[in-house]
Amino acid sequence: KTPLDIHMMIEHPEQTIPELTCCDENDIICIHYESTLHPQKVLASIRAMGVKAGIAINPATPVCVLEDILPDVDMVLCMTVNPGFGGQKYIPYSADKIQRLRKMLNDRGLTADIQVDGGISAKTIDQVLEAGANILVAGSAVFGGDILANTKALTEKIEEFRNRQ
Repeated sequence: KTPLDIHMMIEHPEQTIPELTCCDENDIICIHYESTLHPQKVLASIRAMGVKAGIAINPATPVCVLEDILPDVDMVLCMTVNPGFGGQKYIPYSADKIQRLRKMLNDRGLTADIQVDGGISAKTIDQVLEAGANILVAGSAVFGGDILANTKALTEKIEEFRNRQ
């Protein structure tokens, strides 16, 4: 079964999460830090369902807000554009932010994934991978034109990165 990666881009996700009864231990529910007053409580409720918990932060939200809740997450999603619509340009300071987040995780011995979403393309992949991201979301870079050719180009960039490691 392919895991579901549910990115809840809504305010007050705690009101909707109980309805997600189709999820299992392979799935992840990701909420936005900015969407609730009590992100740790919401993350705990997600984990209580037997599902992986993720937290997303918007580009202007500093990674330091996650310091105390990092042990409660399986994934951090760094938005590399302001959420709302596809086709936006990658925000360049995102790589520094991803790098700081990876250091925070490593310093604490935590293994949470770092996902990036927004403006990911063949031109930006190296930046986010080198910074420490390990899950990439690419919309326009895949679906803007020849899907097979675009997917192949992105896959080749990822393989080039892996071969350099």
